[in-house]
Amino acid sequence: MLKKTLIAITLLVVAAGLFLTFSKQPPALPEGSQSAALLKPGPHQVRRETMHLVDTSRKLDANGDFEGADERTFDVLIWSPTATPPTPQPLLVYSHGFMSSGHGGKYLGEYFASHGYTVAAPTFPLSHFSAPGGPNSADVVNQPEDVSYVIDTLLALSADANSKYAAYIDPQRVGAAGLSLGGMTTKLVTYHPHTGDPRITAAASIAGPAFMFSKRFFDHRSLPFMMIATPQDAMISYQDNAADITDKIAGAVLVTIEGASHAGFADTAKWLRWMNNPDSIGCDALMRNLDEVQEESWYHRIGSPEIGVVEGAAPAMCSMDPMPKTINPLRQHQLNTLALAAFMQCHLATNPAEAQRHCDYLHNKLSSEIGEITVRW
Repeated sequence: MLKKTLIAITLLVVAAGLFLTFSKQPPALPEGSQSAALLKPGPHQVRRETMHLVDTSRKLDANGDFEGADERTFDVLIWSPTATPPTPQPLLVYSHGFMSSGHGGKYLGEYFASHGYTVAAPTFPLSHFSAPGGPNSADVVNQPEDVSYVIDTLLALSADANSKYAAYIDPQRVGAAGLSLGGMTTKLVTYHPHTGDPRITAAASIAGPAFMFSKRFFDHRSLPFMMIATPQDAMISYQDNAADITDKIAGAVLVTIEGASHAGFADTAKWLRWMNNPDSIGCDALMRNLDEVQEESWYHRIGSPEIGVVEGAAPAMCSMDPMPKTINPLRQHQLNTLALAAFMQCHLATNPAEAQRHCDYLHNKLSSEIGEITVRW
């Protein structure tokens, strides 16, 4: 009897696993389309490892009941080809959102690593869900230097002939991308006159806050920039943070995904694809953990109007009522991957013909093949 019970339980677990993995898949992309070809994994087998970094040059701030620490420590997920690429390839640093972690970039890490990239996704010390003292959005002011420390570490490993990453990375091709608070981190590490990192050569913000930055802030550097956003975002207002980005940043590209959600950009949203809108869960967690005082403190800690940081009230968050039905997060992952891959290869590919092909796809073909997407630049 016990044996039959164990077999039944095992079969139920297997069935549940198969259901969660394979049910409610998005429709296939148009057969023979450039989009379908671009979305395919690359030729490289992918490995993943976790690297623990310790930055002894900076302290970890006190946070709630956490007293702080003398050094800033955090883990970084690394996706890379299992074998050394024939020539050094780009490095892409992915910054997660508030209460998330480096795991939120899993589908992007796996995709880009299969195409030769090394992808690094730090879990920032104080803004992740299990941060000591509770998740703190104000620590975004320290995250740009975390990104730079990740770049320092991986470029040093690539330059070390005895490292497993020897000759993996081209130091002239460093991309940055981030979701939500990570999108803001990406803007800071790309454009801030004091904490910006000049090694970044292409940057993308995925549904990241931008309302506090004027055109002056983005004038500190000139480089390729893309914003990916959705009008149905319940957390980061499209009108206040994305709609005017091409006016603020010369040459910027705005990719708008109709019917997407904010939470749907993260890898973990794949488990929420049976919901009408993943932002309903995201908003509940956000509003329970976001301290309004923290938002007010961002302005003087980030910078002043002289460098383009604009003081003012933050746009309302999670005020959509009712929340609209949004697309399957797996579909959203596909569309986000297509836009990000086209953008990065447009600006980081060394072969001029390949770069031009991806630029043409991003500017012209993507929106014609994918009904949910519009592209403006």
